Amino acid sequence: MNAYKKYITITDPKQVILSDLPFQVGQRVEIIILAEENTRAEISKKLRDLFDKTQSLPKVQDITEAEIAAEIEAYRRGE
Repeated sequence: MNAYKKYITITDPKQVILSDLPFQVGQRVEIIILAEENTRAEISKKLRDLFDKTQSLPKVQDITEAEIAAEIEAYRRGE
């Protein structure tokens, strides 16, 4: 089976239009649609942004290192 890869950006989730394909009229083809994965860098940036946002919350500023350690220990004990 010959494979042909083409990248498109979805503009209408109800319809995908493929054009300029290298196939003959009447040729049977199999269509498999795979969403592009986020790159590791994009995921890392989103996680850093989430940490920054979380750490800037007013209530978070009042939590001590001892309270954090106690929470971790309680979690590890299954509490």
